[in-house]
Amino acid sequence: MSNTLSLTQSRTGRGHYRAQVWRKQLVLAGLTIALVATLCLDLALGPARYDLGQVAMAILAPDSVPLPVRVVLWDIRMPTALMALVVGAALAVAGGQMQTILNNPLASPFTLGISAGASFGAALALAFGVAIIPAAIHYVVPINAFLMAMLTALLIHVLSLKRGVTVQTIVLLGIALVFTFTALLSLVQFFASQEALAAVVFWTMGSLTKATWLKLWITLAVLAVVLPLFARRAWALTAMRLGEAKAESLGVNIKRLRLETLVLVSLLSAIPVAFVGTVGFVGLVGPHIARMVIGEDQRFFLPASALAGALILSASSILSKTLIPGTVFPIGIVTSLVGIPFFISLILGSGRRSW
Repeated sequence: MSNTLSLTQSRTGRGHYRAQVWRKQLVLAGLTIALVATLCLDLALGPARYDLGQVAMAILAPDSVPLPVRVVLWDIRMPTALMALVVGAALAVAGGQMQTILNNPLASPFTLGISAGASFGAALALAFGVAIIPAAIHYVVPINAFLMAMLTALLIHVLSLKRGVTVQTIVLLGIALVFTFTALLSLVQFFASQEALAAVVFWTMGSLTKATWLKLWITLAVLAVVLPLFARRAWALTAMRLGEAKAESLGVNIKRLRLETLVLVSLLSAIPVAFVGTVGFVGLVGPHIARMVIGEDQRFFLPASALAGALILSASSILSKTLIPGTVFPIGIVTSLVGIPFFISLILGSGRRSW
């Protein structure tokens, strides 16, 4: 009798697990379909508007559409639209893994100062022509932004190794770095010329308009390298959500995992910020949306975060072109307007519930 009951419970458990997996796969499929729809809509909108049928034909059979349509869609709009997807995915994955290793819902490249550090590095190049690596004068802005973002992440890691430092302290340290770099950025703007000041302000707002195929391939290559590395650590990262003590009891090397993840996250967030400027809140909002619809299992949470981040930035790109006809708003303004209410709700809700 007991063996029969045990077998029945086992079958019920397997059935429930399969149902959960099937539901999560459907969610991922739904996010993918929504992403394809926003991509096509992003390509269709602009000073010259095309219907979705023309866009589909231009993508599937480029030679079947008129040359002007093909040039506009493939040479002008396609790099920008795809850059929105790749940057959104990269920032959301970076934010999701920061939240995982720090066990804090407010962690992201934006709130920990990595984006602010990149902005300061870029401002030095735009305002005064300062190159951290003098030989890289032709790519001084993205390289300065990348190096300052990596240095910021390294500083956070070094200080986190001090005795008695908790994950809450690391988040507070990141917030302090945000204010520090904001003050330094204001100082740069104060001494900059009018032309340089305009360039700095525009860069810090974040923009996809300067996206190129080369920048897109570089960002995509980084994402393609980092995602499998996170996927290999899916079990350990999932265990981290159970708490450090529980994860260690399961054989997870907490310090090593946190260091490896922080390095990968820094790379994943520094490259997009170096190319498109400061894009806030995608790395915060995207992972929370993924967590609400998919759960904590990293096998599904990782792709869901990437899809949610890409969807947010693609939708923001559409919104930036439709708020005022004929005007393209910097993408960073749009994501901030969307993300700030979400950020406030997290702060107000963190005291009422455990994360």
